[in-house]
Amino acid sequence: MLKEPGEGPEGATHLVEDETIATRARALASPVRWRILRACMSEALTNKELADLLGVNPGSMLHHVRTLVAAGFLAPGEVRRGSRNAVEIPYRTTRLVWRAGRSAAGFGDYLMGSISADEPELGDADVFFTTVHADGERRDELKRRLRALLAEYEGGDERSWSVVISVRPTSDD
Repeated sequence: MLKEPGEGPEGATHLVEDETIATRARALASPVRWRILRACMSEALTNKELADLLGVNPGSMLHHVRTLVAAGFLAPGEVRRGSRNAVEIPYRTTRLVWRAGRSAAGFGDYLMGSISADEPELGDADVFFTTVHADGERRDELKRRLRALLAEYEGGDERSWSVVISVRPTSDD
């Protein structure tokens, strides 16, 4: 069994059953699933969008998405109608990835560390994350300043770099 943060009072934990741990580990056993989790961190994507983005057969993608949903790493969004009136379900990465990163299993650390693993020919990625404390106006100021900083580096003839920033409440709140 493994302890992880719970939904109870501050600092409360609950035990995670061995079968749950095994299910989560199996769900993360595929490099494609790690790519899905990274893709769905900043925006909700449908099965078709994920298949197109990652170059995976839609049937295989559906299997991977269902596995991640069953393990709790992806959550379905509001059902919507796509082109030709097809039913679409967008998916987002859940906070479980980050909570699991504080566990002995280290899922969140692996997720962050694997960002450059798919394309080692591009060189090493500087990967870091932190927690900041800001509400209301201070949070808005943080986001404004981050956007302004990144805007200073847009365009130009130099080598381009990908920068991903996600500003969202932590699961501790």
